[in-house]
Order: sequence, then structure tokens, then C-alpha cells
Amino acid sequence: MAPALPVIPAVLALLLGAQGIKKRSLSPSGGITAFVVGFLMMSVPLRGFGVSLIVFYLTGSRVTKVGKQLKGKLEEGHDMNGYRSGWQVLCNSFTAFIASCLWGALFASTSVHGYFIGPFLPSLTSWDTTDLDMQNICPMDPHFGGGWSRTLVLVVLGHFACCLGDTMGSELGILSKSPPRLITTFAKVPPGTNGAMSRTGTLASLAGGVIMGATMLITLLIESPACRGRIGSLAFSLLLAGACGGLGGSALDSLIGATIQRTEFSDVSGSIITDDTKSRPRRAGEVKVISGLNLLTNNQVNLISSVVTGVLIGWLA
Repeated sequence: MAPALPVIPAVLALLLGAQGIKKRSLSPSGGITAFVVGFLMMSVPLRGFGVSLIVFYLTGSRVTKVGKQLKGKLEEGHDMNGYRSGWQVLCNSFTAFIASCLWGALFASTSVHGYFIGPFLPSLTSWDTTDLDMQNICPMDPHFGGGWSRTLVLVVLGHFACCLGDTMGSELGILSKSPPRLITTFAKVPPGTNGAMSRTGTLASLAGGVIMGATMLITLLIESPACRGRIGSLAFSLLLAGACGGLGGSALDSLIGATIQRTEFSDVSGSIITDDTKSRPRRAGEVKVISGLNLLTNNQVNLISSVVTGVLIGWLA
């Protein structure tokens, strides 16, 4: 029998996507992508996934508006409203989206994920597909499901910790009174340079990771009585994983950005040239290369760093 349509997740995803388009924090393609990703993540019976997505989206959108006028002066073509495309939404949700859908397929046979994906998993993998009883078993129990439930929860946490940490670090780091330094050479560089780090930005990245760790912790404690019996160890694991994901993910993003993502500076506009404005006609000698090889775009850097961070947190934590 086909599962019933999860109405509440569908409504919430629709409202968030529509609100993003209305407030111009999302483009039309961004709104549609946010709806699809949001619906499938929020319809997983483990609500920590959907709540983490909502907290990341709302916090990231709010932080993007902080210092927006200053960033508009520092970066060419910087959209004053943080207008995110569908590709940007996917890059900031891909790993968590895959991990949460796998969790639903493995441990919630009555969910849409269990119905459409679950039947294929036993023939493709040796993973345990036993349904989780959250009254008696905490999703973070390392012994349940061969440890895959815990791993997938931590992958989702690591992903969002990296993404929110990077967002908060880049958006709030420009407010630092001291000039940022390139992560590879520690040379002083203009604010907005890919791979640049500051004390303010680093602390903001750490805070972003802790926010996501606290979000997952609180959600698990609310929905799983079994998790409440191990609150001390659970809090330590999730907050530490979130902090490491926020700080480590942001550092990885900066390292990739400083080495294989080119940062160019316009002497005419006095600002960093972004991916969206690189095709503009330039005067001879106007463009100065600050750092990096011209191999990846900003979205590609975000995707790689979030995938690596999510997988590492899930594997090591």
C-alpha cells in the first residue's frame, strides 16, 4: 500500500519556498528546489532532519542580511538580498538530503522514502532495514542498524554545521575590524577574498556549527524518550560534532577557495570580482589576481566542502 502524502511537511515546504521567493532570498528556481528538498527531508519520520533544514535556512537568510550594504561595496554584483538560485540551494543541502532520504528508506518503511527506495536497498547493500522504535531506541544508538542510523544523523549534522558555519563566517567575517588573512600564506588580503579568515569570521563559523548541534540535540530529546536517558553523552557528541563541522568545514572551504578558486580584484571598482561579474568587459590592467587557480566556482567549493565535512563527521564522530 502506498504511503499517505505527508501533508504538514508539504505545506511547510511550500510556505518556506514561497516566502523565500517573496522576500527575494530565493530565486524562482531556488524556491522550487527548496520545496522539493524541504518536503522530502521534512517527511522523514526523524524530525531532526527537517528541523535542521529549517533552522539552517532561516538563520542563514537572516545572517545574509547583516552587513549587506558593506558587502555590496566589497563585492561586485553582490545581491543585496542574498538571492539564492536552485543550484545554490542544492549545493547547500545535497549531502544532508541524500543522508536523510537513506535514513527514511532504512529505518522508516512506512515513509515515502521506505516505499520508493527501501525495496531496492537489500538487493544493493547489506544494510539493516529494521524500523526504528524511538520510544525504546535512540537514533544515535551506535548498535542500532549496524551503526548506520547514528552515522546518517551525524552526516546530516556535519553537512549543516559546515554550511551554516561557512555562511556565518563569510557574512559576519566582513564586519571584523582587522583585515582578513589568507589561510595558506597568512598574508593580509581584501575582505571578501576566497580563502580569507578573520577572528570574527572564525568565531561565527564555530557558532554556526554549535547552533546546528544544539538543534539536532534538542529535537532528538523532544521526539525520542530513549535519547533522554543518555542526555549527557548525547549532548557532548552532538555539540562537539557540530562545533567541529562548523569550524573544520569553514576551514576546508577556505583552503579550497584559496587554492583552486580564483579571487580577482578590480582596481576600478575597488572590489572583489564575483563569479556573476567575471564576464564584464574590463580595462587593460584593471584586474589583479589575489589568489587561487581558476578551477572551481563558489558553488562548487561549497558543494565539495559540505560533502567532505558531512562524510568525515559521520565517519569519525
